[in-house]
Amino acid sequence: MTWFELIKQVVRVPEAAAYYGLQVSRNGMACCPFHDDRHPSMKLNERYFYCFGCGATGDVIDLVARLFDLSSYEAAQKLAQDFGIDPDKPPAAAALPKPERPLLKAYRQEEVRCLRVLCDYLHLLESWKVQHTPKTPEDVLDDRFVEACQMLDYVEYLADLLIAAELEQRVKIVEMLNKDGLITGLEERLESLGKEEQRDEKEQAA
Repeated sequence: MTWFELIKQVVRVPEAAAYYGLQVSRNGMACCPFHDDRHPSMKLNERYFYCFGCGATGDVIDLVARLFDLSSYEAAQKLAQDFGIDPDKPPAAAALPKPERPLLKAYRQEEVRCLRVLCDYLHLLESWKVQHTPKTPEDVLDDRFVEACQMLDYVEYLADLLIAAELEQRVKIVEMLNKDGLITGLEERLESLGKEEQRDEKEQAA
């Protein structure tokens, strides 16, 4: 049995989806995270998922790869780390259910929220750096370009750690991001900027 096969045998798709913050109903349906889905259109079976809205489909490794923009190998590594899968253990031992602790579950949801906000901010900074690059040396620097230059590397570093670091380090990062409402403030700012962008697009289209 390959390492990939071991992970797919041990971690069920609904279990992974719930772990990473998706709200899965009793009949295995969830709102698809890969398109603007207001009514649950993704079916989560034990071994694969399928979205009736956008057609996204795959196994548990594909799901995690798409959720966090990872390669299949990186997604398998993340699943192995988050679900405590050791390739040297026999599958039967690895598959033993682990008790779910309420505090750990709450932390997981907060970690996924922090990662989502950081990734949204990262994509915004990347677009700002391209869109607002000065055309000539005499151009006045746009505040958005300056912010992108200052913050891009740091935000990318934090996002990478939340994806790949050991649990202890990820806990510290989530604590830091929640201190003084940092992540909430960033989340509200991104939402406000998104609404402004939608208004601008409507005005330009009118």
